[in-house]
Amino acid sequence: MSSDSLDVGPEDPDGVVCFAGQDWWYHSRAHSDVQLMLRLADRHPVLLVNSIGMRMPAPGRSTQPVRRVARKLHSFTRGLQAPVPDLPNFHVLSPVTVPLGDARVRALNARSIRAQVQRAMRRVGISRPVMFVTLPNAWEVVEPIPRTSLVFNRADLHSSFDEVDTELIARFERELLGTADHVLYVSHTLLDAERDRAGDRAFFIDHGVDLERFRPDPASREPDDLAGIPRPRIGYFGGLEPQTVDFTLLERVADELPDAQLVLVGNATVPMGTLVARPNVHWLGMQPYEDVPRFGRGFDVAIMPWLQNAWIAACNPIKLKEYLALGLPIVSIDFAELERYHPLVTAVTDPDDFAPAVARVLGAGGPGSPEARRAAVEPDSWDSKAAVLEDLVGLRREAPRP
Repeated sequence: MSSDSLDVGPEDPDGVVCFAGQDWWYHSRAHSDVQLMLRLADRHPVLLVNSIGMRMPAPGRSTQPVRRVARKLHSFTRGLQAPVPDLPNFHVLSPVTVPLGDARVRALNARSIRAQVQRAMRRVGISRPVMFVTLPNAWEVVEPIPRTSLVFNRADLHSSFDEVDTELIARFERELLGTADHVLYVSHTLLDAERDRAGDRAFFIDHGVDLERFRPDPASREPDDLAGIPRPRIGYFGGLEPQTVDFTLLERVADELPDAQLVLVGNATVPMGTLVARPNVHWLGMQPYEDVPRFGRGFDVAIMPWLQNAWIAACNPIKLKEYLALGLPIVSIDFAELERYHPLVTAVTDPDDFAPAVARVLGAGGPGSPEARRAAVEPDSWDSKAAVLEDLVGLRREAPRP
């Protein structure tokens, strides 16, 4: 699809309002919507609306419900802030919300959030926004808001998430697919499945990577938490979540490779006691995004121990590019978007073969060289992806920075 033919209306947009899939204050900032908005904010006013939640955490249905509620309540106290000192155009709003309920509750909640967002838009100087939506349930908030264009950031198949009302989320997905001016995909599998609905509004805009941050650096000092862990180290950084990570597979890796150390860096939304009881498993918890590359540089092999489900089939994890940018050998459960990197990654289709593959890579190194892995993602900076998005929605790149 050519951006030359796009009509953005009688006036150019004067900023972006992003309904994000994460909360700036307690989620990882590696995700595509956050990274794209940070780049756009160098030239345009950006209002990032923290995740409004697709479900109410509840015992027996959700993992760590009390912790989730507590941190969301804390986020509500933040209001509207400009949290990045050298990016005065970048604003984050934590709207007070009630997670999805019945139709009446949802309608009241949508009106309340909409009022908070429109008030914040006025305060940051956005009147003709590009609306950028990642979570489908934002549709009820966004639908009546005047805008120059609507972008549906189809980063995941959210209706396949176990903890949500899948029928309701699927309806929101359908409405966004039918209404959005542009539908962005990072998964060819998902794009192909929805091509009939998205038509010529579908656009593949692959994930980027922070090339400056995620780079080999032999002089980098290892974090203290990592320095005391002996080698060889099998490493993973990212969310430890039940819909994506195969925890049984992690247990098998630790048990079948007792002389190696399994290092896990990231927030966990499942109980970790059984896994970390093993003497060679080290869970270092969530680390600041800025420090994650320092941990990754200390891995001898990086892993992606995915479940084989609908969510993974339609995914394109950013950590793949981050691992490659660091030059790390990688072992992964195979998935569709990994195919083009097969010459540089050890891809496994049978979980029984995963631990033996890790052992082989530890012994002989993975396919390709560190330089070749890094070179494979050199064209994929987040800056280049943001430039594509600017062209797509008609944002003028010469917009002055205040």
